[in-house]
Amino acid sequence: MDIASVLGGVAALCSVVSFTPQAVKIIRTGETKDLSAVMYVLTVSGFGCWAAYGIWLRQWPLVASNSLCFFLSAFILLMILLPRQKKKRLARKLKPNAL
Repeated sequence: MDIASVLGGVAALCSVVSFTPQAVKIIRTGETKDLSAVMYVLTVSGFGCWAAYGIWLRQWPLVASNSLCFFLSAFILLMILLPRQKKKRLARKLKPNAL
């Protein structure tokens, strides 16, 4: 395995894992009041473009990691945009006992 593949793998792992704590916190608390919708619109758009770019180049690791980031950040954006009652209801439905 070359250094570029290792670096790409570490970058992909960091990107995917970086959204997980925020998503878990939202599921636990149902709160998103301190999050920026504009930032997440840009983030979701960026990950969507990166995934499309990866598809175009047939670079499946790029597609996989950016698709995962796209869905995690899109979930966070959805929770930001939902009205409070719907957000709380969805958080309760998604909240497993382990969280």
